[in-house]
Formats: sequence, structure tokens, C-alpha cells
Amino acid sequence: HHEHHHHHADEVFTSWGTETAHLYDRQELEAVLKDLAETATYGTVLRAKGIVAAADGSWLEFDLVPMEYQIRAGQPDYTGKLCVIGTDLAEDALKKAFHI
Repeated sequence: HHEHHHHHADEVFTSWGTETAHLYDRQELEAVLKDLAETATYGTVLRAKGIVAAADGSWLEFDLVPMEYQIRAGQPDYTGKLCVIGTDLAEDALKKAFHI
């Protein structure tokens, strides 16, 4: 006899999101994304996406899945937005990494 446990997504995954007016430079953003994609520093990150203002006046949009991320030019928005989805997310470490 097997018991089947059904999990709703919100029981398994955590979502951390915020808005930010911080200005990022591409290298800084790339360093954070590399850590998110390749290490467990911030928990188990399954997906991350966002758009942030760059120090040079442009906007950087990013998408991330484990072991892979992409940064591209984005359309201006009124403020930066970040969203990270995963399990056991280290929210304080995320806030620090993204200067929140």
C-alpha cells in the first residue's frame, strides 16, 4: 500500500521578489547571476528573472535557470524588478547580493 502525497507548488517552492531602484553594472549583475545559477549560496534557485537599471542609463533584463543565465538589453521600466523562485532561499543573502 503506497501513500501518495500531492504537493501544491507553494508548499515546495518559495518565491522572493522585490522592486529596486539600485543601479547595477553588468559585471556586478553577472557575478550575482553566476552565483545564483552555479552555487547553493542562495538556496536552490530554480528560476530567476528581472529587469534592473544600469549605471550607464540603460536597462538590463535577465533570465536564469540552473547552470544557465542570460543578460540582455531591456526596455526601460519605472523601477527595477527581481524575482527568484526556488527552495530554501536565503532571502537575507539575496537582499545583500542585490543591494536591497
